[in-house]
Amino acid sequence: MLLPAALGALIFSFLGARAVSHLPVTAVRPLVLALLVVVAVYTFRKKDLGSIHGPRLEGTAEKWAGLATGAVLGFYDGFFGPGTGTFLIFVFVRYFGYDFLNASASAKVINTTTNLAALLYFLPTGNVLWLTVAIMAAANITGSITGSHMALTRGTPFIRRLFLGLLTVLTLKFGYDTLALFTP
Repeated sequence: MLLPAALGALIFSFLGARAVSHLPVTAVRPLVLALLVVVAVYTFRKKDLGSIHGPRLEGTAEKWAGLATGAVLGFYDGFFGPGTGTFLIFVFVRYFGYDFLNASASAKVINTTTNLAALLYFLPTGNVLWLTVAIMAAANITGSITGSHMALTRGTPFIRRLFLGLLTVLTLKFGYDTLALFTP
């Protein structure tokens, strides 16, 4: 599933990065906020969501679903960006039947692919802040190593709590930013 998802994410993240250079993103922010609220409410209400790894799809169906997931969320990440990892984890848990540990690991692969595609688009345009890239890459690698160790030692319940905490913070931040867009 990851290979078709990564392929879809790579192609559509590139297209999303291309589209963002031509369109305003202010119209998308309220929609993303609404989606984050729906994901948060759903995840908080379903206490057992993501506690058991029981993939629901297999074979060709899983590959096509992976490709579609990668394409949609890859385009979103290339176009807008924030919350992509959250949406990927939610989709892998809710629709693919993964537990939070496997969903988180799968989301990392796809999210890395979308970041690479966006970088490939912006490199030739000269719109890359190299110092920022270097600092963020170092922080991302450090966080990934630390987070992977914690995830493997503490398991799915820990990742669920972390996911819900980060989802809450992201939703509040998006709410604040969205409100700031529409207040004089």
